[in-house]
Amino acid sequence: MLTLDKIYHARYVLSDAIRQTDIIHSAVLSSETGCELYLKPEVLQITGSFKIRGAYYKISQLTDEEKARGVIACSAGNHAQGVALASKRFGIRSIICMPDTAPISKVEATRSYGSEIVLVPGVYDDAHTEAERLRQEHGYTFIHPFDDECVIAGQGTIGLEILDEMPDVDAIIVPVGGGGLISGIAYAVKSLNPKIKIYGVESEAATSMMDSLITGKKVSVETMSATIADGIAVKETAQMTYDICRQYVDGVVSVSDDEIAASILALIEKQKMISEGAGAASLAAMMFDRIPELKGKKVCCVISGGNIDVTILSRIIYRGLLMSGRACTLTLAIGDRPGQLRDISGIVASCGGNITEVVHERAKTGMSINDCYVKIEVETRDQEHIDTIIKALKEKNIEVIY
Repeated sequence: MLTLDKIYHARYVLSDAIRQTDIIHSAVLSSETGCELYLKPEVLQITGSFKIRGAYYKISQLTDEEKARGVIACSAGNHAQGVALASKRFGIRSIICMPDTAPISKVEATRSYGSEIVLVPGVYDDAHTEAERLRQEHGYTFIHPFDDECVIAGQGTIGLEILDEMPDVDAIIVPVGGGGLISGIAYAVKSLNPKIKIYGVESEAATSMMDSLITGKKVSVETMSATIADGIAVKETAQMTYDICRQYVDGVVSVSDDEIAASILALIEKQKMISEGAGAASLAAMMFDRIPELKGKKVCCVISGGNIDVTILSRIIYRGLLMSGRACTLTLAIGDRPGQLRDISGIVASCGGNITEVVHERAKTGMSINDCYVKIEVETRDQEHIDTIIKALKEKNIEVIY
C-alpha cells in the first residue's frame, strides 16, 4: 500500500540522487492569471523532468534477483530517461520501449544513458503492450511509469517539497497523463493538510482521468489525436491512480494544444524557462481560466518537464504567438494595380503593425481577371491590435477575407 511513510522514505533515498527544485514566484503571470502564482520547476530536475524521482526510488527497492534480470520500461520519453539513468547508477541492464512518435531528442537522451531502445509503432499504450510481451518472454523486471506504489511515492516527494516552501499554499495544479504524479502529490499533501486543493490538467487529446472521474469508473479514450503534450497522452489510467485521484483530487480539467503553446511561450518570454507541452499544461489551465474558483488564491503550478524537441519549438512558439494575438495572417482581396501593396503596408504601419511576409496570388478560379489575393503575416501586440488593423483596412475599402 501507498503510505505517507513510504513517501518520506522515498525522500530520504532520493536526497543524494535528485535536485530539490526551488519554487519560483511569478509576478507577471500572477497579474495575468488573477492569482498569486508560483511555479515548481521540475524542468530543472536531473534528466529534465520529475520522472527520475519515481524511477530511481522504484529501482532502489528492487531485490538483487530482480536487478540481475534487468529492467524493462515503456515511455514517451521522460520515464525512459529516469529508468535509464537510475539503471546506470545501480549498474543494471535496461530496455526501454518507446512509441516511434517520441521526439528524437528524448530517444537519443535515453540511449545516451546506456539503455537499449525498442521503437514501437503507435502511441504510449502500444509501447506498453510490447514491453509486457518482452517482459514475459525474457523475464525482465517491469518498471511501470505510474501503476506502481514505489513510483507514485517517488513522485509524491514533490508534494512534500511544496509544503516545505509553501505551507500556506491554497492549491496545486498538476499535469496528468497516467496519474502517477498527481496521485503521489495529492496523497502526500492531503495526508498532511486536507484543506489544500489539488487539480489535474490533461490534454484535450487524451482525457482518460477526467472522463473516469466524471463517469465514476475507469474508462479508456477510444481515439487519441496527436498532441504537443506527448508526455501526458495516455489512453487509459491505472486502477491504482484512478482510485487515489477519486479520493484525493478535487478536479481534473483539459486544455487545447493552442493553449498549451501559449503557455510555453509565456514561460519562455516571462520566466526564461523552457517547458515541454505536458509540463506547461498546468500553467495553461490558469492562463485560460479553467479553474476560476482559484482567482485571488495562492497557487503552485507543477511544470513537470522541459524535454521539448527543439525541431518543433519554433512551430510551437508561432502557435503561441497566434493564440495570444502576437501575430496574425490576413488574406486580402484587392484589385491588381500599381500601388496596392504600398497602400496596404502603409495602413498596417500606421496602426503599429509589422508585416513579416507577403504572398501575392493572381490567378484563381472565380476571381475577376483584374483581382488578386494578398496574404500578409503581421506582428501585433494583442487581439485588440489585430482588430484595429482589420478595421483600418476595411475603412480603405480593402476586403479582408479572413
